[in-house]
Formats: sequence, C-alpha cells, structure tokens
Amino acid sequence: MAAKLGIYKIVLCFFLSFVLVPLVVSAGRPATTTGGGSGGSSSSSSSSQKLNVQKHLKNLNKPPVKSIKSPDGDIIDCVHMSHQPAFDHPDLKNHKIQTKPPNFNPEGKIFGDSKVSSSSASRPVAQLWHQNGRCPEGTIPVRRTKKEDVLRASSIQRFGKKKVKSFPQPSAKPLPDLLSQSGHQHAIAYVEGDKYYGAKATINVWDPIIQQPNEFSLSQMWILGGTFGQDLNSIEAGWQVSPDLYGDNNTRLFTYWTSDAYQATGCYNLLCSGFVQINSDIALGATISPLSNYGSSQYDISILVWKDPKEGNWWMQFGNNHVLGYWPASLFSYLSDSASMIEWGGEVVNSESDGQHTSTQMGSGHFPDEGFGKASYFKNIQIVDGDNKLRAPKDLGIYTEQDSCYNVKTGSADDWGNYFYYGGPGRNPNCP
Repeated sequence: MAAKLGIYKIVLCFFLSFVLVPLVVSAGRPATTTGGGSGGSSSSSSSSQKLNVQKHLKNLNKPPVKSIKSPDGDIIDCVHMSHQPAFDHPDLKNHKIQTKPPNFNPEGKIFGDSKVSSSSASRPVAQLWHQNGRCPEGTIPVRRTKKEDVLRASSIQRFGKKKVKSFPQPSAKPLPDLLSQSGHQHAIAYVEGDKYYGAKATINVWDPIIQQPNEFSLSQMWILGGTFGQDLNSIEAGWQVSPDLYGDNNTRLFTYWTSDAYQATGCYNLLCSGFVQINSDIALGATISPLSNYGSSQYDISILVWKDPKEGNWWMQFGNNHVLGYWPASLFSYLSDSASMIEWGGEVVNSESDGQHTSTQMGSGHFPDEGFGKASYFKNIQIVDGDNKLRAPKDLGIYTEQDSCYNVKTGSADDWGNYFYYGGPGRNPNCP
C-alpha cells in the first residue's frame, strides 16, 4: 500500500507541476515597432501583426444585440445564443443547442443556505457588470476581448490558452527534483481510483495579492480523465486573479477545457470554440462581486459540473439557479465516458523573480489554521456517481508541495459536509 501511495504521489506531483501551466508572458518580449534605422521589415511585420490581431478580435467578438459597460471597465456584449463562439468549432457546425439539461440535476443532500445574520454566515455573490444592466433572453453575455489582451499573449495562437512545456514522464526521481522545474505550487484535496461523473463545491472568494504580472492565483475544481501525458482531458472551473489574461487584478469566474494535455485544444472561458453557453445572466471571465474580507463578511460561489447520462455532455451550474451551459461530449476522448480523478483547491505561480519565493497569495493569503473568516475554504465537496447522485467523496486525499508556503486542512460538519481550508501567504520567515 505504501509503495502504491508513493507512486501515486509522484504521478500527482508530475501532473500538478508540469501540466497545469498558465499562459505566462515573457517580461522581455520585444516591442512590435521600433524607431528609426532599418524601418522596412519592422514596419511590414508590425502591419501584419495588426491585421492578424484585428482578424482574431473580429472572430472572438461577435456582433452584439446589446452592450453593457461594467464599472470595472469591461464591455459585456449580449450575443445571440446561436452566434456564440462555440459554433466555430468544426464538430459543432450543425450542432443543435440544448437549452436545458435533458435530465434532472444530480440528486443528493442539499446543504441549506447560511443565514446572513450569523457571524459564521457566508453569502452568495453576483457579477459586477450586473450593476449596469442585464442581457435579454435568447442572448449570452460575452466579455469583449481587447487588443491589449491579445498583445499580452506570447502569440495570437496561444492567446487564452495555457502554455505548453515539454516534460519528462513520471519516474522514480525524488519529488524535489520534479517540483523544482515547475514554478507552480498547490494546496488541494483530491479523489481517484473510481469512475466520476461530476463534482460540486462551494468556494470562498477573495482578492489575493499577486507579486508579479506574470504570476496568478486561482481556486478551482479539476475534472480529469486519461493519463498525465499527451492525451489528458480536463474540465476546470472556479475563480482566478490573472493579470496576464485579463490586464488587471480582479477576481473573475473562469472555466477551462482541453482534450490533449493543453497542447492544441481548449481555452479559457469563451476564448475559443467549444463550450456552449445557454445562460443570459452570468459572463465567463467577468468580475465577481462582492468579495470576502478578513475577519468580516464572507462570500462564496457554488459550482456543479456533471455529465448528462443521456447525451453525455458535461454541464455546468453556477449557484443554485444558473445552468450556464455545457461542453459537448464530442470534444473529449476519455471524458466522453467518465473522469478518473477529481481535484479541488488552489494554485499559484512562483516565478522567484528576485531569487526568493513569491509573495503571491493563495486564497485569502492566510494559513488554514486561522479558520473561518480568515482562511479561504471549499465546503460541501461532493462527487457525482454512476447513478447521477451527489455523494461525499471517499478517501479524500490532500497534497501540497511546501506546507510552509501554502497548506491545506480537511474536516467535516453537518452544515458544511466535507470541507477544507487552504492557502497561505507564500513568502514568510518559514518560506524564504
């Protein structure tokens, strides 16, 4: 048993360290134009890039029925449901939109909403753009992509995608040797060894401090199928702070998918074709508001992802009332059947830009031992089984690379079900 656990930790470590890699932009990227001197080729290259960026923006930003300016500067375009980016995918050209799941949501224990008058209450959240309007029925809200967003990427082709690295196959190398090549750190809970048809969790939302623009902090669920090689399938959802992707430090709702270990398929949110959105109220990539405050009001979001037993599509629900849409089964290989691993937790980039551990925070930026109102949490953790029922995960494991930088601590309670506190400040006297 110990040997099996050791092998699994190496495999898990490999996945976290080398596959879950965000879109990170080099700080030293050359400018697109230059002054004086050899002008000709530089000017031609710049013009070509501008045309390519404009073409990409036109492809992403579909003609809106209505546009709403959010207080944070975002433009939310209300795009007709049938004109959304999903249908640019070659496999979805003749796709018939499912306007609701053909089966009922997974059955299981329903955890009651907290009473906001209680000192230990946590409150649901909305999105900032709602302050200035809503999209009409029959449309979906799409965060408009700006030229600056695309230009921050390493290339137009890689915009909205996680960066791909060459990586070794799992081996018997000591864990530190594998971890040191990554630059990513995690504090997660996970289950594996069974067939899973979805997952659910309620996630505390914060605004962690990011030290460097090319770093990020996120809290999410991973629904995984396949091997940790070239054929990994993944569906991901949660919240993130990513200056590279969005151009600011706002806390935003996000999704991601891939069917080939982040090589060519998939993207964040609606930045490529694939995810079919049916909801007119929630915009992927938009700012979440309000956020939790240390020692004060707490806010959280609930996310459910499940596989429809009839059609095989993977549906996503936000909160209790918003079924956002689905990833068609045809996008995947392994996940067209089931998932083999579920993970919940936090991840940060540790670039060690000044030769020390990053001070980028995970979760609230405080360690799990501080508890409610101070440390960030996942609660009501559940998986969906083969009978389309929500149930508590069996043999919930935890994983973190350096518990002196970020940590995780699990528990269970009647009103919170299975839960864990997680996160940390990054650099501190015990994490230099």
